[in-house]
Formats: sequence, structure tokens, C-alpha cells
Amino acid sequence: MGDPPVELLAAYWTLAGDVYPGAPTEVSPFPLEDRVAAAAAAGWTGMGFVHEDLVATVARIGYGGIRRVLADGGIRYVEVEFLSDWDADPASAERRASDRMRADLLEAAAELGARNLKASPHLFVTPPADLDRMRDAFARLCEEARPTGASVIIEIMPFTDVRSIEDGLAIVGDAPNGGLLLDIWHVERGGIGLAEIARIPAGRLLGVELDDAGPPIGDPFDDTRFRRRLPGDGDFEVPGFLRAARAAGLAAPYSGVEIISETFRRQPLEAMARTAFDATIRQVRLAAVDLLEAGR
Repeated sequence: MGDPPVELLAAYWTLAGDVYPGAPTEVSPFPLEDRVAAAAAAGWTGMGFVHEDLVATVARIGYGGIRRVLADGGIRYVEVEFLSDWDADPASAERRASDRMRADLLEAAAELGARNLKASPHLFVTPPADLDRMRDAFARLCEEARPTGASVIIEIMPFTDVRSIEDGLAIVGDAPNGGLLLDIWHVERGGIGLAEIARIPAGRLLGVELDDAGPPIGDPFDDTRFRRRLPGDGDFEVPGFLRAARAAGLAAPYSGVEIISETFRRQPLEAMARTAFDATIRQVRLAAVDLLEAGR
């Protein structure tokens, strides 16, 4: 018998091409049809969408067209992102913009059967966060997302006001469809230990993202946008991170992959899809071997 199939989700930036978070446009130069074809050929079964590209694709082919493209490519898992300012003052311009994005992402989650809607803390804000306000606002967001079937996951990041698992869990509270998203880049750069991840209560770690990096260089936000590496090509303990996530109860398809790199994004689409998938599979299998040996 061969190895059991491993299902991986390519976060939007992994297959987006020569764009990056905060660029003048976040719309991929590759149409969705080409991205799905490359993903399917490489073995991916999940894909992510960011808001600006999603809106552009809906305008071009509609949700019906998106569903057909995904189904033809065997893409079964979808995530949508990245909602910020969801807890801002309802009278503020930031909240009005957030609410417009919120409506779009909730519609997309319903139309595409998304498993997760990603939410962001406040970028470039020093803790402590207003945890009570954020918990109440997060609960309302989760309730709005509940009819879509999607979970709402908040990403812990070291250059935001939510930098610890403790604070993330405080915001998630008891929302039945709420949880945490941990990207190994933010975990490593934020000094979060693997043992702490393994102790996350069951059902609260709902997403992880894999990548790698070398030593920190310059501004952390630029470092995460321009210098990530393929899993296994840097200094991160990827198999250990996966083992900790499994210990916290995260089940397959548990490996999102988010490669954001100035060099990676300029490659041919097919090369990005294939190399990112193959590199990640190697790390997932290393983690599986370690788990098997630990159980003997």
C-alpha cells in the first residue's frame, strides 16, 4: 500500500504571481482558471482567495463560474481573507470600509462553501489589545458567518496587538465557529513555543500555514512579505510545528501553505505550484514519520 493522500491548501499568495500584500493591486496577473489548473496538476486540493482578487474574479465570471472552475480542478477546500477593523467604531471610516469587505467575504464564504474566513488583529499596534471589545466583536462576526458554514479564524502576528496564543484565545472566547490561525513564520518570529501550541484547547486551532525563512532581516513586515522560503529551505522547525498542531487536535487538511517571496512570485505559475507542493509534502511526511516513531 502507498502513502495515504495528503491534502494541502495553497493560500492565495502562494499561487498569485507577481503581487504581494499591500501592493498597488493585490489582483493576480494569472486568471483563476490558470491558477486552478496549475494547482490541480501539482496536487493541491484547496485554495485561498483575497478580497480584491475575489471581487475582480466574481465580476469576470461570477460565483457560478468560480464554482465550476474549482470543481473541474478538484479544489474542495476554500478560504477567504483578510478582514481587518472588524471591531472598529461603527461610525469610523475604517469600520465602514471593513463592513463592505465583510459583506463581500461572507457572501463568498456562502457561495463557495468556504471552510475559513480569516480575520486580522490591528497591524503595527503595540499590545495590550482591548480584549473585551475584540471578543464581543469577534463573537458577532462569528454569528454572522455561522449560516455560511465557515469558521472565523484570527491570525496571531508579532507586528500586531495580538501576539500571543493567550490573547488569541481570549478573543475567540466561546464562539462555536471561532478559532486561531497560526502561521509558522509568525510563530517563529514571535517566539511562541511548540509546547504552547500543543496545549491549545481542542477545537480552537482551526488553521495553520507553512513556509520557512532564514534569519530576520530588517523590518518584520517587509521580511514576511518579501523573503519567505519554501518549507524545509530555512531555519524553521516545520515537522515539529506540524506535530504540535496535531497534538492540539488539528486534523487534515491541516496544512495551508503561504509563500510570499520576491523571488518565488516571479517564477512561472506551474513551477510555483509544483515546488511549493513538493517541498511541503516532504515536511508533512517527516512529521508523520516522527509521530509514528513516537508512538512505538
